[in-house]
Amino acid sequence: MKVRDIMASNVVTIPSNTSIADAKRIMQAHRFRRLPVEDKGKLVGIVTERRLESVSPSKATSLSVWELSYLLDKTSVKEIMERDVVTVPPDMSAEEALALAQGHKIGSLIVVEGSQVIGMVTTNDFFYKIVNPILGLGIPGSRIEVVGGGESKVLEDVITTINRLGLKIVTLHIENLPEATVRDVCVHVDTEDVGPVIAELEKKGYSVGVRQR
Repeated sequence: MKVRDIMASNVVTIPSNTSIADAKRIMQAHRFRRLPVEDKGKLVGIVTERRLESVSPSKATSLSVWELSYLLDKTSVKEIMERDVVTVPPDMSAEEALALAQGHKIGSLIVVEGSQVIGMVTTNDFFYKIVNPILGLGIPGSRIEVVGGGESKVLEDVITTINRLGLKIVTLHIENLPEATVRDVCVHVDTEDVGPVIAELEKKGYSVGVRQR
């Protein structure tokens, strides 16, 4: 899976001369937490909700409402934006992009072609579009967990048994827990009636259960 498969492409950008007040209004209107800053089709920075809040006057300030409004209207995001933006190309693998985001301890990556912004991928995109399907969230069926089923020969037997009973495998993932001596497998099948497959696998001596979701 590539970055282009999970990114949001309807990205709102702002020029660097946008005032802090306008940037905050845009974020609130669209419920965004970050805005790429683009001048003449070139990415020059990013401004985040947290960054805007950090430079906004404290509620304990002695400035009047009018003075506050004037200050926020006259200060541009150019003065406070983050210029060192972590970017990725659309054809980078999702795994590489996630590792990059984790390495930089950031919650989003700007997707660019050349220097032009074409998308954005966030932590939520990784969860909703990759992790959720793997875990079967919102997908009909049942998840069968086989202890030790992640080992090669056992995995082959588990898959063969499921196929022989006419069930469709929706997703499958192997769990390699730090302190475990064997790898388990969790198989998401397309039916709620998993009694026959559980009975068949238990007959073969495997420890099997249905994982709740």
